[in-house]
Amino acid sequence: MPRRSSAKAIAVPLREQRDPLEDEARFLRSWLERPLVTGAVTPSGRLLARTMASYVDPRLTGPVIELGPGTGPVTDALVRRGIAQERLVLLEYNPDFCELLRRRFPRATVLRGDAYDIQHALRDVLGGPACATISSLPLFTKPLEQRLDLLRAAHDLMHANAPFVQFTYAVVPPIPANSATYTASRSNKVWLNLPPARVWVYRRP
Repeated sequence: MPRRSSAKAIAVPLREQRDPLEDEARFLRSWLERPLVTGAVTPSGRLLARTMASYVDPRLTGPVIELGPGTGPVTDALVRRGIAQERLVLLEYNPDFCELLRRRFPRATVLRGDAYDIQHALRDVLGGPACATISSLPLFTKPLEQRLDLLRAAHDLMHANAPFVQFTYAVVPPIPANSATYTASRSNKVWLNLPPARVWVYRRP
């Protein structure tokens, strides 16, 4: 089980509900300020978020790592799938999104940090191997070698064969599908997301 972050969560009687229009405005402001960091103009749609969460088995033990959760649409889908908030470790770079996530998911561990330095960012948080990593990072803004380093680092923090789940709007995979060190599979196109997206899942035996 992950240990709580040193940052104090904001206690609220009920989990703050998402306002899709307000979230889109937040994302647009963040994208205008930091386009290479935020990557998307709008948050992930509900169907895309549900597709990403479907690759996490709630029956497996260990924390669930989420990289770049933004305003929390995929986080919400994970909770709805049956992942207890206490198991969620949310690593987000945007400080405004971090505060929002702490309000919406007060029992999760929310950290502000660089996902591409995941080993350092989570070294004092994970109490054991994670059962999944869910990423909404804009991977194509980074060189391929950095993307591969992130995948290796994430797999080092997880159980064998645990999924690294990543969505993309692109036609090609965000990390090459052919490799001797990991397997890759993809979902059908999520046409109802705007823009349409696909989910890729990478596992290391």
